[in-house]
Amino acid sequence: MRAQGFDAWWPSQKLSVFGYVDALRHLPELLVIRRNLRQRVLAGKPDVFIGVDAPDFNFALEASLRASGLRTVHFVCPSIWAWRGERVNKLAAAADHVLCLFPFEPELLAHHGVAATYVGHPAADRIPLEVPRTQARVALGLAETDSVVALLPGSRKSEIAHIAPPMLRAAQQLLARRPQLKLVLPVAPGLRELVQAQLVRHAPTLPVILLDGRSHEALAACDLTLIASGTATLEAALFKRPMVIVYKLGWLNYQLMKGKGYLPWFGLPNILERDFVVPELIQDAATPEAIAREATGWLDDPARCAQLAQRFTQLHLTLRQDTARKATDAIAKVLGRA
Repeated sequence: MRAQGFDAWWPSQKLSVFGYVDALRHLPELLVIRRNLRQRVLAGKPDVFIGVDAPDFNFALEASLRASGLRTVHFVCPSIWAWRGERVNKLAAAADHVLCLFPFEPELLAHHGVAATYVGHPAADRIPLEVPRTQARVALGLAETDSVVALLPGSRKSEIAHIAPPMLRAAQQLLARRPQLKLVLPVAPGLRELVQAQLVRHAPTLPVILLDGRSHEALAACDLTLIASGTATLEAALFKRPMVIVYKLGWLNYQLMKGKGYLPWFGLPNILERDFVVPELIQDAATPEAIAREATGWLDDPARCAQLAQRFTQLHLTLRQDTARKATDAIAKVLGRA
């Protein structure tokens, strides 16, 4: 958005908190930001306020702005179909219209009186249907014949702290079994020092290539990814890659959040396919041995990988909707400018 000429009043990283404990630690600062943001928006008198994700931050802000007569649009329906379904009441109070990433969401919201439009997922437009595997490998200095595993332990500090250790140890086990493996690890901005510290502590001899960002190239180039649950798993699916989904939280966060889900699946690819198409290893199940075992299962079964790629191609076609155009049209209708 900055590249398109927007002004960033605060760094977006301020909202990169996860879990109750992390949120409480940053709550005073976030409340000040939200209050100041509300004042600036009302002073500017825009035609519409568009809240992008961050529901715990945006819903109260949108509801307040809407009560002041401002039209509001919320982009990305919260996963009320997976957990914390009561959030739909806050969404109904906050948004005049919701832009949904997934096709089943508008009907669900309609049952609660919330107007919504399915706009598809922007990643499905951005990621090519035909995976540029050779191009990505050339860009990363990898050979066409290399067997490549991409490690994606997350983009938050808390994720790196909890997920990187078992993932790195699992990679060590894989390398011991398959010495020819090439390992790449895309590092989110500002996290290189933390990732390097985890490597020194948990896998000091691991020959992994650290990349500054470039997660899409890593996913396009790899044969398999070990990946933290989240949006990255959907991107991996759009690159038609087999994966092992890994997720761990701090003990207190996990105790507060467990049991609140409604679905048997945790990862987005499985939720969208409504099936365990890829393995999920959550919390205590996310041991290095289990991760390495599931990874080996993919590497040893090319036919299974090919079948998965076919399913993910159909998912890609479903989510590819020209999101920018559909979102623009929906916002224009809210403004009465269709």
